Amino acid sequence: MSNDLNFYINGEWVKSESNELIDVINPANEEVIGQVTSGTKDDIDMAVSAASEAFKSFSKTSQNERIELLKNIIKEYKNRYQDFVEIITKEMGAPNWLSERAQANTGLINFKETLEALEEYKFEKEEGGYILRKEPIGVIGMITPWNWPMNQITTKVSAAIATGCTMVLKPSEISPYCSMLLAEVMHDAGVPKGVFNLVNGYGPIVGAALSEHEKVDMMSFTGSTRAGIAVAQASATTVKRVQQELGGKSANIILDDVADLEKSVKGGAGHCFLNSGQSCNAPTRMLVSAKNYDKAVEVAVATANGTTVGDPNGEFRLGPIANKAQYEKIIKMIEIGIEEGARLVAGGVEKPEGYEKGYYIKPTVFADVTNDMTIAKEEIFGPVLCIMKYETEEEAIEIANNTEYGLAGYVQGELSHAIEVGNQIRAGQITINGGARGNAAPFGGYKASGNGREHGLHGIEECLETKAIIAPAS
Repeated sequence: MSNDLNFYINGEWVKSESNELIDVINPANEEVIGQVTSGTKDDIDMAVSAASEAFKSFSKTSQNERIELLKNIIKEYKNRYQDFVEIITKEMGAPNWLSERAQANTGLINFKETLEALEEYKFEKEEGGYILRKEPIGVIGMITPWNWPMNQITTKVSAAIATGCTMVLKPSEISPYCSMLLAEVMHDAGVPKGVFNLVNGYGPIVGAALSEHEKVDMMSFTGSTRAGIAVAQASATTVKRVQQELGGKSANIILDDVADLEKSVKGGAGHCFLNSGQSCNAPTRMLVSAKNYDKAVEVAVATANGTTVGDPNGEFRLGPIANKAQYEKIIKMIEIGIEEGARLVAGGVEKPEGYEKGYYIKPTVFADVTNDMTIAKEEIFGPVLCIMKYETEEEAIEIANNTEYGLAGYVQGELSHAIEVGNQIRAGQITINGGARGNAAPFGGYKASGNGREHGLHGIEECLETKAIIAPAS
């Protein structure tokens, strides 16, 4: 990529005055695959100024104009689809099959779902004797993580485009290349100058400058709860809107009336391990009744041991952890789990055979976990499943809710019964029996998992202000 060291600002690639470079590491072999520039406050000022100026005209575009623009973006995204697949695998270690079917595909899905929502959306209507208008909030600052990079970026970007907002994106410095590829897509799709801007860099510098900037009207952040708090604090001085999708520690309750215990446990464990466990909504706490507990542990162990780990360009289910810092955190959490008395029944701290280089971790299962253990309370963000025993359904619900997080929840059992239990879990999205494909369903959390919702209609409304026009009757 010829623009590695540049930022995309006001419709062109520009060079920063910064001389600090950030190495981009291939987690499969720990080799440097390139560098990006670490941005500065001045770079953010330039990008925000461009976005602020562009908002004056882009906010006045028609709904049909923005519909056509999204169609153009979708077309150009499709043209570069294989490029997205390759770079996501290379920079964050997702297996090629996952990059192809999910990682890159979520970006395309998000643009399509937002387009469908926009085509039906009413920005103005009469209500209660007054006119209700929905207007673009302004310049949106976006900070995104490395684990599902295109999913997190495109759900924000598509909503901003749909509503007539302009934006400045600070992607993760760990997986920056796919976002720079998106900038090329936006450029080729004819997105007006200044509508989409991109600055690379570190959160405490670039992210902070974006959050506290007086010309940024809204911050949309996805990442850890710790970093989310910092974004909210920096944003508070200018009283801007803050939308956050943060951490999770989701429970997966398997009820006694589940139709197929083995299938449910295998599916839940596989979901936990997917993307090497680097998903904020992963079902990492599996709750099983005493009656079915031993069988569930047996099935989970078999699932973990049957899940292959290796070179993301090979025929493996899981690739490496995306970066060294996260790899070391997961190893430490596994060690803590052992020290606190959880029973390690699969995986552990040893790398898969033949992989001395690369941040590889085998799918790991802990049994006999209690909710006061560190591994049950803290987000591990790796392929680590905690299996917990409950005596009564009420106890299962209590355990599920006994967490600072509330991003997602899972229930498996007879349908109406499972929905009844799901209604009692305090989380933003509940999946029953594996769910259906609800890509446009609102996504976001309760408690320390954040506020606001993304995807489809709800993502669009996050980017809008509400205006009431009260006029005398004609």
